[in-house]
Amino acid sequence: MRLKNKVVIVTGSCTGIGKAIAKRCVAEGANVVIHGLERDLGEALVADLGADRSVLHIEEITNEQAPQHLVDLAIATFGKLDAIVNNAALVASSTIQTTDLALFRKVLDVNTIAPFALLKAALPHLQAQRGCALNIGSVNAWSGEYGLMAYSVSKGALVTMTRNLGDTLHREIGVRVNQINPGWVLTERELERKREQGFADNWYTTLPPSLSPAGRMLLPDEIAAAAIYWLADESGPISGQIVDLEQFPVIGRFLPKL
Repeated sequence: MRLKNKVVIVTGSCTGIGKAIAKRCVAEGANVVIHGLERDLGEALVADLGADRSVLHIEEITNEQAPQHLVDLAIATFGKLDAIVNNAALVASSTIQTTDLALFRKVLDVNTIAPFALLKAALPHLQAQRGCALNIGSVNAWSGEYGLMAYSVSKGALVTMTRNLGDTLHREIGVRVNQINPGWVLTERELERKREQGFADNWYTTLPPSLSPAGRMLLPDEIAAAAIYWLADESGPISGQIVDLEQFPVIGRFLPKL
């Protein structure tokens, strides 16, 4: 029970990586606040985890009061807050030609500003528990990707925020901030995106070695397993760190289009 009696907010946890992290947190002894936009999926997850171990909040993460609503719900339901996981993200296909200012601002709002806002709202409670924040970024923060211009920039900004706050908050009030950067993960949303792009349903089974040296993609449960270390006390005083979770070195590697 690596998270016994801890209380964790996981944004974007009705599906994908966030869902896997929330489930693993409960398995490790934590109580969790589930967040997202898909009420039916969120309610099903709470039913699976147990209403005594989880609670659901449905709201767009960029709403001005959403961070405070999440924090207030954690305190009202479980009495404290030990950690937050900033997982909610907008993955929007765009190049410089197709990215207008409205789209760019929307991506930054979800992927960079919302994590800052939640951390700021949670800070007094994290300080009281000497807790932590875990940001879920992307390897695109380092290398970018064709067709994910705005998304890659937003994740690069998240890296800088993690480095900055991971140092200052740790020094000043004992709150650790770290980040994991997943590579290509086989989530429900990724399956939907590829289906919308015209790919066959089994596209992920025939990936070239250049894209999946292991012969398969990363799975949400594998990201969740890594997340637990950063949320648990066993990560000790480590703060301001960025860890890439991918099958191959990212920086400088040429990748063909799928």
